Amino acid sequence: MILLNGEQCLVAGAIASIVRMNEVSVQRILHRYQTQDIEGLKDEPRSGRPPKMTAAYLEKLIATVRRRPRALELDYSVWTLDYLRDYMAEQTGILLSRETIRRHLKKADITFSRPQHKISSPDPDYEVKKKRSKKPENS
Repeated sequence: MILLNGEQCLVAGAIASIVRMNEVSVQRILHRYQTQDIEGLKDEPRSGRPPKMTAAYLEKLIATVRRRPRALELDYSVWTLDYLRDYMAEQTGILLSRETIRRHLKKADITFSRPQHKISSPDPDYEVKKKRSKKPENS
């Protein structure tokens, strides 16, 4: 939009009001286009916080999740994202969010489902009684 209006010989102030930008920003965009052509309009690299998830962390995460927690001498038998996050924080000193861990595992084709809990009883006749308590569907 800025370039189209610039081709119509509008001044930067008029273009700024049309595109609702600061006049200095419009001037900067027009100048970059004039000096560098279309390449000048690409976003420049920006600084930011480096990601906490490193290749080494991801490798350890995948190796860990492929092992049973009991094999690592933990008190639970199934990984949850919370357990995995806490274990990895303890091992690496890096605490990531559950969602970050889930996303990276999903990229590696590893997904979590909710743990399935099986109700059982020490009663030897539990299965027989359980079947008897179910009502037939066509009653």
